[in-house]
Formats: sequence, C-alpha cells, structure tokens
Amino acid sequence: MNAMGLLNYWFVIVLMMIGFYVLIAQGNLVKKIVGLNIFQTSVFVFYISMGKITGATAPILDSDWSVYSNPLPHVLILTAIVVGVATTALGLSLTVRIHEAYGSVEEDEINEMDE
Repeated sequence: MNAMGLLNYWFVIVLMMIGFYVLIAQGNLVKKIVGLNIFQTSVFVFYISMGKITGATAPILDSDWSVYSNPLPHVLILTAIVVGVATTALGLSLTVRIHEAYGSVEEDEINEMDE
C-alpha cells in the first residue's frame, strides 16, 4: 500500500500528537482544553475514516448494491461529539470558577497560591 493510501492515518497521528503536545506542554488551563479538543478530533477523524468502505453504500437494501458500509462508527462519533461538547463546557466552566477563585488560569501560579 502506498503512502497516499495511508494519508488519513498520518493526518490522525499528526492531529493526535499536536493535541497531546499542547495538553502536556502548556500551563494555561484554556490551552489545555483546546489541546484536549484537538486530540479528541483526531479520534473522531480516525473512527469516521475507518467506517468508510470504497464502493459501498448506505445499508439500504437494493438489488443494485452488494457492498454496504457499517453506520455504527458514524453513530458512535455523533454521540462522542455531544459528550465532547459537554466535557468542553464543563472544563471551561471550571476554568472560569478557578479564575474567579485564584485570579489566574496558569497552572504554576495556581499551585504557588495553594502552597
């Protein structure tokens, strides 16, 4: 298989590593949430690309088609997107509360205030 056939996997790996790097390297809580969202998006792209079958159609019985795609990965990703939006909203609301309590969203400054 050539490199172009694996392009979606390379895209997923690059997105995942960017999200992981932002999550680990940044001290700002909002940037950490953005990194988590980028990481999450890479997983969404991975599942959606795995559910695609070349030459297949939706699973609607028709005598013209013999190969069908499985809709389950796409349905799971729709659910995961909703959970991701809820998680992001919760994370941002906690960040707002932390900012109100400590006056900062930088992890180092918050740890110094706690000690």
